[in-house]
Amino acid sequence: MFTGIVEETGKILSAQPGRLAISAAKVLVGTELGSSIAVNGVCLTVAGLDSRSFSVDVMAETLQRTNLGQLRSGDMVNLERAMALGGQMGGHLVQGHIDGTGRLVSVARDEGAVLLRFQASPEIMRYVVEKGFIAVDGISLTVVDHDADSFRISIVDFTWQHTTLSGRRVGDSVNLEADIIAKYVERFTRPRDAGLTMDFLQANGFLAR
Repeated sequence: MFTGIVEETGKILSAQPGRLAISAAKVLVGTELGSSIAVNGVCLTVAGLDSRSFSVDVMAETLQRTNLGQLRSGDMVNLERAMALGGQMGGHLVQGHIDGTGRLVSVARDEGAVLLRFQASPEIMRYVVEKGFIAVDGISLTVVDHDADSFRISIVDFTWQHTTLSGRRVGDSVNLEADIIAKYVERFTRPRDAGLTMDFLQANGFLAR
């Protein structure tokens, strides 16, 4: 589990089929083989480690669902270690399980903030609400507003400068993870199956009409 508060940006050292090597500093502290690190919001297991970098294996399913397959040597990525029990919750509960990718459609300045709008699929937009949470490339962000197929977020300069968002351009793909609480609320409020009823028995020939 993560919080969506990016600890640092790392640089892709190599991007081989199914494996990424990433230079880092902060996230290496306390990290061991088998530890979990979120890379652009994707929860990955550390498979290789030295004093200046780590490597992770990436499954085909992950490459298809996220933007990790587009990474090349020299690209920057957002990094966060798994949240420690008892640690501060600065963002929101982020699983590192990406729901899909979205697309940056606009960037605008608003006094001391930067406004970014992202287009997303209906499967993701169903969980997007005004003032709700969403993770974009692993960054915990608050939704300013939304329409049928896009949402807008506002970030302060610190987030702009200390994450990969400042390097994004209109048309770029981003990883999106909807708020897990929204998913549970939908699941718990979904009408339950009525189960075995007289209409069901009659329709399937167990009772005479």
